[in-house]
Amino acid sequence: MERSLLVAVRFHEGRYHGAGGWPPAPARLYQALMAGAARGATVPDAARNALEWLERLPPPVIAAPRGEEGQGYVGFVPNNDLDAALSGKNASDIEDAVASIRVGKTVRPILFDAAAPVLYCWRFDGDEERAAALCEAAGHLYQLGWGIDMAWADAAVLDAEEAQGRLSAHGGVIYRPSAGAAGRDLLCPRPGTGRSLAARFDGMRTRFRSSGSNRKPVRVFAQPPKPLLASVAYNAPPHRLLFELRKGGAASAFAPRRLSEAAALVHEVRDQAARKLCDAAPVRAEDVERYLVGLDATEADKAARVRIVPIPSIGHPHADMAIRRLAVYVPQSCPLRTDDIAWAFAQVVWPDSDGVIASELQRADEDDAMAERYESAGRHWRSVTPLALGAARRRRIDPARPTEDAKGAAERTREEARTVHVVRQALRHAGVRASPATVRVQREPFDGHGERVDAFTAASRFPKEALWHVSLTFTGPLAGPLVLGDGRYLGLGLMRPADPMPGVLAFAIEAGLADDADPALVARAARRAMLARVQASLPRGQTIPRYVSGHEDDGSPARDGSHRHVAVVPDLPRRRLLFFAPSLLQRSRASSPQIRDHHALLERALEGMTMLRAGRAGLLILAPSMPDTESDPLFAHSREWESVSDYRVTRHRRRLADKDALMADAISELDRIGCPVPASIEVLSIRRGSRGGLSGRLRITFATAQRGPLVIGRTAHKGGGLLQAC
Repeated sequence: MERSLLVAVRFHEGRYHGAGGWPPAPARLYQALMAGAARGATVPDAARNALEWLERLPPPVIAAPRGEEGQGYVGFVPNNDLDAALSGKNASDIEDAVASIRVGKTVRPILFDAAAPVLYCWRFDGDEERAAALCEAAGHLYQLGWGIDMAWADAAVLDAEEAQGRLSAHGGVIYRPSAGAAGRDLLCPRPGTGRSLAARFDGMRTRFRSSGSNRKPVRVFAQPPKPLLASVAYNAPPHRLLFELRKGGAASAFAPRRLSEAAALVHEVRDQAARKLCDAAPVRAEDVERYLVGLDATEADKAARVRIVPIPSIGHPHADMAIRRLAVYVPQSCPLRTDDIAWAFAQVVWPDSDGVIASELQRADEDDAMAERYESAGRHWRSVTPLALGAARRRRIDPARPTEDAKGAAERTREEARTVHVVRQALRHAGVRASPATVRVQREPFDGHGERVDAFTAASRFPKEALWHVSLTFTGPLAGPLVLGDGRYLGLGLMRPADPMPGVLAFAIEAGLADDADPALVARAARRAMLARVQASLPRGQTIPRYVSGHEDDGSPARDGSHRHVAVVPDLPRRRLLFFAPSLLQRSRASSPQIRDHHALLERALEGMTMLRAGRAGLLILAPSMPDTESDPLFAHSREWESVSDYRVTRHRRRLADKDALMADAISELDRIGCPVPASIEVLSIRRGSRGGLSGRLRITFATAQRGPLVIGRTAHKGGGLLQAC
């Protein structure tokens, strides 16, 4: 049964001076626990074993009272050059030496409510003995932060549900490890942290050593080793309120709005809710205008502002992308109460000409599947409503002079390059620290039921020249919701995770590929890199799953012919490297929780792979990419398919000629993966290997269009048998 270790830290004063900001990082708590449990220069075995166990747990959830920076002051203190300043001086010169090396140090404490504790919650399964030892060690904690940040702690082992209740009832800000790259970095313990802290402690005690001859001794300073810590992205997810646009008096009927009306809808809803709040609580009118409407809001207020996001309907090829839901995100640092905001938005109505309520906002179920589509994590993101990028405004073409003012290719390229730069800035302004590997900008929508940027100008204050549809690809998954641009508080800039072909991981080969590179050599190097990275991401002693390795648990190759492991597919004509899930090779979308977990493991392992040593094929420089499934020749629909790499027969039929053997084996392979019998097969070339293996290039024609990818033959998992649409 899952349990939780809950450590509550209380400060004597409502001031915190530690580096790294607020809240105190889990690594600081770990150091404080270790220092409190130490007896002189040693840590008792029970406490040391418990701390080593804590290192292996996932990062904790933190609940802390709201903190804000206090008034700073500058203190002049000696720096670490005192020993050098005293070299060769008498004792009477100490005061002058100290005065010569004083430097100003700015101190700006964090102010918070000292009555509220800071909670750290680790989840674990089993081993309550070590958790109990940590509870005892927490009783010896005496400070957290600087030496003046006196504190004490108590800890308890609770059920997971009870610990979650304690966190929810805390009343402060809850910080959780981020699934993506958004948030702020906090240092956390990792395996080996305790040993590294002990080594640093010993290094600090012996950092000054005597060296040189006996006649002329020299004092040598040795830098103590750095502690081994992990940087984890934390964020404080806002409270989400979900509403549905319903017809008045009919709870079962939606009142959808067009996608292009997103900005107008947000404007109407926001102003109505603001009036309701101001009428109910006039004393809070200033906060309502600043944090809900945005009047007089400064750069520092952006993190606390309420954000209203229209939710268009997506998830199906025939979804009309009309707005039927509205999500209201209330940051935990917002001074306005969440329940007050929920009440105000529930009062929003649209009367008809006779004063009868025609439509209204109704509170919806918080676990709505449509809203969760925008909050899920993904590597590829596409805009649903265009981004407002004022700094990337295009040159306007006079409608009366379309020919004279037409833009050339060079000007369009410069405009798009400038827009890509502004998009990267918009990510930083939205608090997203991850830098996208690829950025694509255009005026047309990426979805069939989307709308061009021109349709959004009538209902927003942004001209069409400042609106762009954007597609982003990151090296790792990023958690939503993702809303970017100058109009992110006005219903624009909403993006959704878009995996155009589930089960495909694509990397562009940006440089280093030899002109005569062999696909088999590239595939072999990529497969070895894949296995090494997956093994490094697994706990020690755990074997690589068959989904990745293609081997049974006893180490023997999986030879049942079912294509149940990942295929490494170099597409050298288009200079890219692809990893295909086995479901794509079998032309089925069947999946299971275990397969999805294994594919997620592969995605995590391949994150950050930017270089591949492929022998004679070259030192390949890689970058994540996203195939366009509509126009990409490997994924498009087509009746005719032609070989990109050699097709090798699975078994040689000795009674047939080489040409007939190739054709017969290809028909058998296509039948095995679920393709229909082709109308015709043309053999373009035939080659025999050094051991008599038969391979060649084919052109296959079907009676009806088939969708890719098509990878068949004996070497389908090793770089061979790839076909492209003609």
